[in-house]
Amino acid sequence: MGNMKTILLLLAGLALLCSQASWGGDTQRTQAKRIHDRLTGVNATNDAIDDMEDLLLNDDPTGKSAAEYAIDTTQNPNARYFYNVTLKNFAAPWTNEEQTVFTPLNDYSATVIGAVRDAIDFRRILYDDLVYVGQVGGISPYQVNNNDHYEELENLGPIVGDLSDKNILDSDSQSTVSGLSSGATAGIMTTRAAAMAFFSGGTNRAMFRFTLMNHLCTDLEPLKDVSRIPDRVRRDVSRSPGGDSRIFLNGCVGCHAGMDGMAGAFAYYEWDYTNDISDGRLRYRDTANPRFDPVTGVSLKHNINASNFEHGYVTVDDSWINYWRNGPNSVLDVRPGSAGRGWGHPGEVLDDKDNAIGNGARSLGIELANSKAFAQCQVDKAFKAICLRDPNVFDADRDERDVIVGKFTSSNYNMRGVFTDVAAYCKGD
Repeated sequence: MGNMKTILLLLAGLALLCSQASWGGDTQRTQAKRIHDRLTGVNATNDAIDDMEDLLLNDDPTGKSAAEYAIDTTQNPNARYFYNVTLKNFAAPWTNEEQTVFTPLNDYSATVIGAVRDAIDFRRILYDDLVYVGQVGGISPYQVNNNDHYEELENLGPIVGDLSDKNILDSDSQSTVSGLSSGATAGIMTTRAAAMAFFSGGTNRAMFRFTLMNHLCTDLEPLKDVSRIPDRVRRDVSRSPGGDSRIFLNGCVGCHAGMDGMAGAFAYYEWDYTNDISDGRLRYRDTANPRFDPVTGVSLKHNINASNFEHGYVTVDDSWINYWRNGPNSVLDVRPGSAGRGWGHPGEVLDDKDNAIGNGARSLGIELANSKAFAQCQVDKAFKAICLRDPNVFDADRDERDVIVGKFTSSNYNMRGVFTDVAAYCKGD
């Protein structure tokens, strides 16, 4: 018993010494290390900590400048790990249905990394003719039917294959490397990795659902709204599951009315493979391919199981309609002057009931990327990655998240700035 008391007294003494050490003046050094290690995932050099501590003490106590230093490869030799490890792990789960981080670098994740690194308008990842491609000699070129280019680039390691270097990873036109027409490209949604994950099998609804999950931070269930018009619900959805129409009217329609209205944007896309899904390629409106309707060019999967409800919607083109602009899901974007409905953006087209309408994946990407939900989702994900907690739990975190969302949108959607803002906030006191 006496030994136990002695041990407890020693532990208490050590705790007191540690707390006194922090009171003694190395708080900023601890903050500097936390900022650095959270962003890069590796230990900082003494020189880097010295410089970052000096910034916190004398230049910018908020931590923003120290965070920018941590991911600046011209100042911090370990900054490369922010791009090669932290951002790769940040984007990797978005590229597969399993949402696992244990997946090779691919054109989807590489494009996210490049977009953050170059501080471009992050909305472009959902609609632009954009992809990031390796520039290193000696590796396989970009191919439409395999991922060798990116796997070989990643295998070079974070020095030879340093993704923080524009001479190693740089932007290109997706249409140039993939063979798609420019009008058929829609950022990460039409990358090879996304197509293999979300256009293979099924009915292409997966692309819509996982885009919501990955970039608006919501699944279909929270968006269920049975008051929307069901005129775009396809024929493969039974209106009387199990012989009971109430199941459809009070359940199924809540997701399908909105989802099928917008998922029509993907009508011309198909993942074409024979035996091995990983050896396939993305096809677009290929009327000579047996997977497509020879007249309309619509992927045949969009009109499967027609006998489930023969009076349902028949997909004949890639038109879409956003019924969620109205009703309870209008809260996905509430902006000043929007009368609570929002989702607004330049060039939008509305029908006579204020539902947004358009054709193709690119215009749908513009619609989604301009929602408040998109902006908040990117900040929430960065907050969780760097602060290691959900910003929606504590009031102070939620308030700061809202401030950072405002900075994000006002800075032309600079995602790199989101990471430094989040790291500065989570440096500790």
